Amino acid sequence: MSDDVFPVHGMDAVVFAVGNAKQAAHYYSTAYGMTLIAYKGPETGSRDEVAYVLKSGGARFEFRGAVRPDSDLARHVAAHSDGVIDLALDVPDVDAAYRHALAQGATGLAEPYVIEDEFGKVVLAAIATYGETRHTLVDRSNYTGPYLPGYVPAKPIVEPGKRMFQAIDHCVGNVEHMEEWVEFYERVMGFTRMAEFIGDDIATEYSALMSKVVADGTRKVKFPLNEPALAKKKSQIDEYLEFYGGPGVQHIALATNDILDTVDRMRAAGVEFLETPDSYYDDPELRERIGNVRVPVEELKKRRILVDRDEDGYLLQIFTKTVQDRPTVFFEFIERHGSLGFGKGNFKALFEAIEREQELRGNL
Repeated sequence: MSDDVFPVHGMDAVVFAVGNAKQAAHYYSTAYGMTLIAYKGPETGSRDEVAYVLKSGGARFEFRGAVRPDSDLARHVAAHSDGVIDLALDVPDVDAAYRHALAQGATGLAEPYVIEDEFGKVVLAAIATYGETRHTLVDRSNYTGPYLPGYVPAKPIVEPGKRMFQAIDHCVGNVEHMEEWVEFYERVMGFTRMAEFIGDDIATEYSALMSKVVADGTRKVKFPLNEPALAKKKSQIDEYLEFYGGPGVQHIALATNDILDTVDRMRAAGVEFLETPDSYYDDPELRERIGNVRVPVEELKKRRILVDRDEDGYLLQIFTKTVQDRPTVFFEFIERHGSLGFGKGNFKALFEAIEREQELRGNL
């Protein structure tokens, strides 16, 4: 018998509040290769909002948009711009998870309830986490529909091709009091500290931050949490907190089996990635540090893909530029070969690339 106090099966969905859900669904279909699977809106009885649900392998995104200007969803987008409002978790027992969370001091947002239709029933509840982000707890083990009751099956926006990613690897939160939220996940969900990065590990000449990673016992759900640290100039975390208007989800890492193909196809579709300078790839220490990897360094250099190795293996990773007008949310693509880490050896190169973008925006 498991002694896990808050078992989770994995991420259920990442839910976004956006200014134009129809256009977001089109963008993530054409540029990210996702497939539209479900919809709700005025035509289905949802009078105040629309929602488009897209899938790629086991990764599921929901884009919600307000139909009326006086709704909570419209207020949220006005305050924060497009962003993540819900990191929904697939749990085996919603009632037990919710009761445990509240007993450990979590704020309940929705007590356990059941919704059903001809495809079966789903049990849901919700608790609050940092900022205005929530965790909806979902048990869909008795449901065969496309997403949830109230949603109807939807046809793909474009003909589905080879998928560009197959799972959510981790979701990163930017907060003002990191240790408080690390302790929240330990206490409320029984997560453990998987890694921490402080000091010179995670600083450049100008800016610094601190980061700790919490994860469930199976390592299927991983939440790195960042906070700003004192430095000469404004860090990427400071910039995010200012423009998002408080704590929230900074980026979502998506697991791919072929990062070269993913990057090539996404660039062709217009996705912009952070640029890593030639000096990163030309450094002899890089080749010594990473050893043999499946891709020649020259091919990584052509695409500006980063590479890192630890005691368990290596990983390849790349980061998009921000995906909305405010400099807040972006994505990471990651191909793992044994490594369970987060690219510690690439932090300096990554943060310098982010700083170059901050400087162009006048926010460094």
